Amino acid sequence: MEISTQMAKHLREVYFGGNWTCVNLKDTLENITWKQATTKINTFNTIAALSYHINYFIKAVLEALNKELLTSKDALSFNHPPINNQNDWENFLENLWIDAELLTKLIEQLDHSQLKNNFIDAKYGNYYRNIHGIIEHAHYHLGQITLIKKLL
Repeated sequence: MEISTQMAKHLREVYFGGNWTCVNLKDTLENITWKQATTKINTFNTIAALSYHINYFIKAVLEALNKELLTSKDALSFNHPPINNQNDWENFLENLWIDAELLTKLIEQLDHSQLKNNFIDAKYGNYYRNIHGIIEHAHYHLGQITLIKKLL
């Protein structure tokens, strides 16, 4: 199995299941209402903010792979659109699933040599590092979402 195929599988599993941690975003977020998703507990980020934050970087890598352009800014990565009702939340989640699936398909198409190339600019490291970084990032924040969900 090509390394890009394995990386895509790993990303797909953190979003949709089948990983060895037995935790994924889709199952974790499935039964959360919009009110729960937007409820602030202490100084923690909301589930909605964390979900948006995870996907913000998925979109950044999508843009980089599609357009060879990187316009994302860390300072904007928690600025999610308003979620005022269940429909807003469900639409928001649907876009998360679509973006994740689009990115996994693009990752599968990368050849081994491209993974060694600079990701837009040398200061960001190579494609391999960035793709693994967003997978690790998703797992990290998935853990936070899981804990906040338990607190709710």
